[in-house]
Amino acid sequence: MIAIEATQLNFEREPLLKPFGFKGGYISTVWHTVVGLKSRSGSTGIGLGTQSVLWSDANVFAQHTPAGGNTLMLMLTEHALSYLKGRSFKHPMDLIDELLSEVLSYGITVTKNEALRATFALNALVAVDFALWLLYANEHGIHDVDTLLPEEYKEPFSQRHDKLVSVPLLSYNTDEAGIKALLDAGYFVLKAKLGAPGNQQEMLSKDKKRLTEIHAFLKQHSTPHTSDGHIPYYLDANGRYEDKETLLRLLDHADAIGALERIIVLEEPFPESLDVDVSDLPVCIAADESAHTDIDAIERIEMGYSAIALKPIAKTLSMTLKIAKAAHNRNIPCFCADLTVNPLLVEWNKAIAARLHAFPGIQLPMVETNGHQNYTNWGQMRTYLPDPRAKWVDSTKGVFSLSPSFYANNENLFSPSDHYTALLEGIE
Repeated sequence: MIAIEATQLNFEREPLLKPFGFKGGYISTVWHTVVGLKSRSGSTGIGLGTQSVLWSDANVFAQHTPAGGNTLMLMLTEHALSYLKGRSFKHPMDLIDELLSEVLSYGITVTKNEALRATFALNALVAVDFALWLLYANEHGIHDVDTLLPEEYKEPFSQRHDKLVSVPLLSYNTDEAGIKALLDAGYFVLKAKLGAPGNQQEMLSKDKKRLTEIHAFLKQHSTPHTSDGHIPYYLDANGRYEDKETLLRLLDHADAIGALERIIVLEEPFPESLDVDVSDLPVCIAADESAHTDIDAIERIEMGYSAIALKPIAKTLSMTLKIAKAAHNRNIPCFCADLTVNPLLVEWNKAIAARLHAFPGIQLPMVETNGHQNYTNWGQMRTYLPDPRAKWVDSTKGVFSLSPSFYANNENLFSPSDHYTALLEGIE
């Protein structure tokens, strides 16, 4: 058993280049959390998290100032550490359900929101969970992901691709020049945010216009990475469509302009409270924030959802393993989506994504990463990586090239970062 003797928490505010629009709102600053754990034997684990109040619970975001919403989430992280201090555990997977229940209950109290989404609590637990995994790894002398993963969860992550598709993001305000810059850089799968601000009719009108603009530009371009040569579209509505009829009107419009066949995945179109069968929709529908847990993921699959967006960087590595196993057992493809996280968390997302089966339509696994598009200090944060010169850190022409060292000796995952270690007192 590993006894947790000391805990520590700190955070940094990172500004964005411009307001980042999604889920009907905008953010301009992101809070990055740093958690340190120390065991009785002297081993340590340092985990990072990226807070996103808007993504995890739009109601909490709307009811508070940005600083207020972030403070509430940070309180949940602090509560988790208080709960863990002095406790012993055998494996991180043994703690996730218990931690989620405890932290969600506390979150309901401090936010005064009986309907608080489980994703809000999971987002608050990411840094804690990573710290537990790295403490476990250091206690047992583990230095690679394949050894780290428990045997019962390894099958969904059995692949060893030498290439991983890097997917950038088109936010509400990414203009044609911004899209062209991405294409010029070689990106060939683009994610576009839909679910524009406004009521349902205003949103639909804006989304139709946005899709028309994107398609009018992208249909002029081609890629050698797909069988038909078309640039694939990955759309994300972040639960903004309140009924199936409204979504069908968007898809009818996509069909009318020739964009429907380009859509390889449409992520999270409906609020999680909407119990609707999507098996008859003409595109692949993926669950993201509605798949809080493996139980939720199974429910979405039974509704006809045909893909799952995994987010170890937003819903904890532990819960991600459970969700991925549930999806794999039902032959549902997965990919990894971003939360506009820092470079070190991007490395964890890549480590998971690269081990998944290829995503249908592109025959490679894919991972969304948009921090380089949005953070003011991305270049500086990149220097916080233990090995910023590793050749797989940056993508080239829309692809991360993965060498055997990426799988066997990835220092960015298991070596401590001097910058983040320095933010914690008494955790060395």
